[in-house]
Amino acid sequence: MTPDSADDVEWMTPGVRGIGTASFLADVGHEIPTALLPSFLTSTLGAPASALGAIEGVSDALAGVARVGGGALADDPDRRRAVAVGGYTTTAVLSAGIGATTATWQVGLLRAGAWTARGLRVPARNALLADVVPARAYGRAYGFERAMDNLGAIVGPLLAIVLVAAVGTRTAMGLSVIPGLLAVAAIVYAIRHTPRPATHERRPIRLRVRPVLRGRLGRLMVGVSAFEAANVAATLLILRATELFEPGRDTDRAVQLALWLYVAYNVAATVASPLAGRWVDRHGAVSVLTAGAVAFVGAYGWFAVGPTGFGWLFPAFVLAGIGIGLAETAQHAAVASTAPEEIRGSAFGVLAGVQSLGNLIASVAAGVIWTVVSPTVAFAVLAITMTVAVPLISTSARRDH
Repeated sequence: MTPDSADDVEWMTPGVRGIGTASFLADVGHEIPTALLPSFLTSTLGAPASALGAIEGVSDALAGVARVGGGALADDPDRRRAVAVGGYTTTAVLSAGIGATTATWQVGLLRAGAWTARGLRVPARNALLADVVPARAYGRAYGFERAMDNLGAIVGPLLAIVLVAAVGTRTAMGLSVIPGLLAVAAIVYAIRHTPRPATHERRPIRLRVRPVLRGRLGRLMVGVSAFEAANVAATLLILRATELFEPGRDTDRAVQLALWLYVAYNVAATVASPLAGRWVDRHGAVSVLTAGAVAFVGAYGWFAVGPTGFGWLFPAFVLAGIGIGLAETAQHAAVASTAPEEIRGSAFGVLAGVQSLGNLIASVAAGVIWTVVSPTVAFAVLAITMTVAVPLISTSARRDH
């Protein structure tokens, strides 16, 4: 395939536009209650900070398990449509319902349910996207979807600030159902423009792990695992910035500066994702994933050195944002192009499981090293681990003979 032939492919189909719009609106919808949840729990309901940690920990764990289970559901073309619509709808309604709660346990139930539904829909959405675009344009399609998702992560918190000032926290959470339900309409629109297979047998609900771990697809998962073993939660980057800003500033000011850097991180990811998609379609996903790993090596090294000024930390957040934009686009496009259609849902489920488990292990390990030794050593270890991942990622490109 030549670069010209890749560029000539018509990829911005109605299905791609619908899925991208759904990702944007869904992220706007659930980022509003997410941004408001800490103050709502502690100030409005009077819950301790430990309650927030417990609720978020349980919800994230359920979301990770649900993503793996969602892969088994998404192997069947008809079932993946139903799971996508149901997942977007349930997430929107349950997230908005948090605004009407009067007790901490109610928040926990709704948050856990919303995040479980969100996890279930992810493999279905990713498999649907592969159904509505030519294989030669997978990179651009997944890059567009990732960009729209990241854009929603920027708009959602900003909209939350505006809504709280205008109508208060509870009402703002309730109004988050509007973009959430608009996301449902967008995914339905996408499904209506998704070609159905002429004939197919109803596939049993079974996660096909063994076929996913064979051949090129298996080597790809090894490369992804190596990357995710050093891919920590962005909250650790925010914490590092906050601690570096605190000397000479009060805590609130340090947090504000760190959050502005997190906005820059999301902007960088939003811009990098579509560019990564074009790169994938021209030169392959492995080279893009490798570049994402290299960007993280630079970012982690920067955090390890620990410059304290806003302008000095800005490049580190931008590098990390570029890294995640490149990596997520490459991973999704690589799975879509490598996995046979009949196990594509399972492949995306396994990918999600690897991402969740790797992120958990990396974040916990970095947190322990941070506490026992120092944040400098923690980020130095992350940089070394990501450096080791680079050659492991490159082996994913080796073809079977």
